[in-house]
Amino acid sequence: MQLLQRQQAALCLVILCLTEEQDLVKELLAMSARDRTRAIRDLPMSFEEKKHIRLLLKSFRRAGYSIKSARQTLELWQGIMKEIGGKFGSSVLSYFVFLKWLLMFNIFSFLVNFGFITIPLLVYDPSPNIPPNVSFRGLELLSGAGYFTYTVMYYGGYNNATTVGQVEYDMQLAYFFTIAVYMVLCGIALIFSMASSFRQNYVLADSVSDSAWQLLCSWDFSVTNERAVRQRRNNLRVQLKESLSEKDQEELLTLSEKLRHYGVHFGSWLLSTGLAVGCGASIYYLYTENWSLSQEAETLLVPFVVSLMNLAIPLFYSLFNKFEHYSSQRRQIYTLVVRNVFLRLVILAVLCYYWMNVVAEKFSCWESMVGQALYRLVIFDFLFLMLGSFFGEFLSNVIGTRLLPSLGVPEFDVARNVLDLIYAQTLAWIGIYFSPLLPAIQILKFFLLFYLKKVSLIQNCQPPRRSGRAAQMRTIFIFLLFFPFFVGALSVVAYTAWTLSPSEQCGPFRGLNSTFTVVEVWMTDLEGLSDSQWVVWIYQHVIRSELFYFLVTLIIIVIIYIFWQVTKGRQELIRLLRQQIINVS
Repeated sequence: MQLLQRQQAALCLVILCLTEEQDLVKELLAMSARDRTRAIRDLPMSFEEKKHIRLLLKSFRRAGYSIKSARQTLELWQGIMKEIGGKFGSSVLSYFVFLKWLLMFNIFSFLVNFGFITIPLLVYDPSPNIPPNVSFRGLELLSGAGYFTYTVMYYGGYNNATTVGQVEYDMQLAYFFTIAVYMVLCGIALIFSMASSFRQNYVLADSVSDSAWQLLCSWDFSVTNERAVRQRRNNLRVQLKESLSEKDQEELLTLSEKLRHYGVHFGSWLLSTGLAVGCGASIYYLYTENWSLSQEAETLLVPFVVSLMNLAIPLFYSLFNKFEHYSSQRRQIYTLVVRNVFLRLVILAVLCYYWMNVVAEKFSCWESMVGQALYRLVIFDFLFLMLGSFFGEFLSNVIGTRLLPSLGVPEFDVARNVLDLIYAQTLAWIGIYFSPLLPAIQILKFFLLFYLKKVSLIQNCQPPRRSGRAAQMRTIFIFLLFFPFFVGALSVVAYTAWTLSPSEQCGPFRGLNSTFTVVEVWMTDLEGLSDSQWVVWIYQHVIRSELFYFLVTLIIIVIIYIFWQVTKGRQELIRLLRQQIINVS
C-alpha cells in the first residue's frame, strides 16, 4: 500500500514538472530572441537543464515553421498568387484574390444547401419523379431545362413532406431557414470583411510610411532560394513603384483644356448611360415577345443576348478611357467600375422585374422556370467570359504585336473583370432560392475561370504602364459586392418569400399563401408546447416588432458613429506623432 502511494506521488511530481516545463517553454517562445537568450541564462538551473530547455525551444520552433510552411503549401493557389503579384502588381493581383474569396463563398453555400436540403430529400426519396417520356439529351447542359427540371437542381424537385423516423425533419422549415441563415451569414461576412479591409487600407494605411517600410525593413533575409529571391525582388520593385506613383502631382490645365476635358467626360457619361438603358429596354423587349418557352433552343436567346451585352458594352466603356485621359489609374478604374455597375444593375433589374411580375403569374411551377433562367445566365456568362479572354486579350495581343504595333500589348482590365465576378456572384445569390444547387455550378465556373484568366494574363497581357497602389481597391470591390449587389439579391429573395405566392403544384411551399407562412404555421404548432413558449414570445414580440428593428438600426448607427469618431481621433493622433518625429529629427 505504501509502495503504491509512493508511486502515485512520484507520478504526480513528474506530471507537475512537465507542466511547469511546458509553461516555461511557452513563455520563452513568446519572447524575442535576445530576451529569450537572457532569460535562459538567468534561469536557476544546471547547464544540462538549460541545454534541455534550448533543445525543446528549437524543436518547438522547427515544428511551428513546418506547420506554417505546410499550411502555405496547402493553401489554394498560393504560389500562383505570388507569381502574379510579383510580375503584374497588386492591382491585377486583387482580381485573383477576389476570385478566390468568392470561390470560398460558393463552397460554403454548396455545403450548407447540399447538407441541409438535398441530402435529407435524397435519403427520404432517392429516386427523382421523372416522367417516362423525359430523358437526358445533352441540351440540358446549356438550357437547364428538360431532364434537369424534375431533379433536385431546382425548387420544383423538392417536396413539402415531413420525414418521420428517428428524427423528424420538416423540409419546409429546412428549406426556409437554410437559405435565410445562409443569406444572413453572407451579409455578416461581407460587413466584417469590409470593415477589416477599410481599417487596414484606409485607417492604418499611409503611403509615406509604407514606402519607407518597404525600402528599409521588408526584405526577408531568410530567403535563400534563387527563384524565391528573384520573385521577391520583382515583387518589392513593383510595390515601390506603386507607392511612389501615388505621389505624382496632377498636371495643371488651362481653362480651355479644362472645358474640353469636362466636355469629353460629360459626353462619355451620357453615352455610357444611354447604352445601359438601351440594353435594359432591349432585354425587356426580347422577353415580351411571344417566344415559346417550352422550346429549349429558344430559351437560349435571352441569356445569349445578355451575356453578349456584358461582354461588348464594357469594351466600349474601356474605349472611352482612350479619349478621357485620366491622370491616375485609380480614377480611371473607378470610372469604369461605376459605369459597369450601372450596366449590370439595369440588366438585373429588368430580369428580376420580369421574373417577379410576369413569370410568377404565367407558369404553374414558376420557381423552377426562374431557376432555369438563372442557370442559363450562369452558363452563358462563363462561355462569354472565355470568349472575352480570347477576343478581348488574345486578339488584342496579336493585333498590338503584329498588325498595329502602336497599340502595344494590352493590359489586364481589372475593373471589367471584377465586375464580371460580382455579376456572377449576384446571379448565384438570387438563384439560391430557385436553384439550391446552383453554387455547385459556380464552384466549377470560378475554378476554371481562375486558370483561364491566369494563362491569358501571362500570355497576352503586360504589367500596367501606370502603376497605382491597389490595396484600397479590394475595399471598394467588397463594398460593391455588398451594396448594391448583395442587398439587391437579398431584396429579391425576401420579396419572393414575403410577397409572392408559391406554386400550388410543386416545391416545398405548395399550398401556402407565401413562403414566410411556414414560420407562422410553425409558431402555431409551438404554442401548444409548454417548453417552446419562449420561441413564440421572441417571434411575436421581437421578430414581428417594428420597434425592435428601429432600435437595432439606431444602435448600429450609433456604433458606426462612435467607431468613426474613434477612427478620426486615431488618425489625428498618428498625424501628430509623425509630426513630432519629424520635429525631433
